[in-house]
Amino acid sequence: MPLPRLIPCLDVAAGSVVKGVRFQALRVVGDPVELGAAYSDAGADELVFLDVAASVEERRSLVELAARVADLVSIPFTVGGGIRSVDDADALVRAGADKVSVNSAAVARPELVTELARRFGSQAVVVAIDAAGGQVVTHGGTRRTGRLAVDWAAEAAARGAGEILLTSVDADGTREGYDLELTRAVAAAVPVPVIASGGAGTAAHVAAALEVAQAALLASILHERPARLISLRDELRGLGVPLRAAA
Repeated sequence: MPLPRLIPCLDVAAGSVVKGVRFQALRVVGDPVELGAAYSDAGADELVFLDVAASVEERRSLVELAARVADLVSIPFTVGGGIRSVDDADALVRAGADKVSVNSAAVARPELVTELARRFGSQAVVVAIDAAGGQVVTHGGTRRTGRLAVDWAAEAAARGAGEILLTSVDADGTREGYDLELTRAVAAAVPVPVIASGGAGTAAHVAAALEVAQAALLASILHERPARLISLRDELRGLGVPLRAAA
């Protein structure tokens, strides 16, 4: 069995990393490239960069950022936000991204997931699902779709997604723990890895998420003190979570 992964997530808006609570009241917390490099040095397994305003503002994703990150880090990283076509994804992969993440555009046109999987392979395609009350929301949490997150995750996996990045809007930024019930339901519905996102506040929260998901996304718990990732890894080992040896 693959070891659980710890994946810092850097939400990007206007060139800076931002963080809020339940997708609201965003505040600037740092530079994405500098933070990404710091997390890489601290032992992150992977990184995720998400342009949180790209879908709302209808613009392309972070091609320039991907190139800068690729020059500085050696761990895999995913870039998402504003990807509406294979060409959009291709620009990111050529810039150095290992994986691409699609969200709103895939909900609007599910065939995009299949097109991306055929072009890049399922291992490079992450379908991000934002869920509120168990239902899928898009465009930065501003639009309700009426679809159940579990159903959309199953369809996305069937269409070729290699991973599901599941964010609970209800838990996001609260530091009160992941939505384990939703995460467990999605993980049971798909044959691909699930990345739990939204709500990490303590090592115990992360350990609980890794009992039902294959990876944990980390944001608020780290951004104000990136070196926290080092001690977090030690705490998780103390809780019995097997992790790879940091480089």
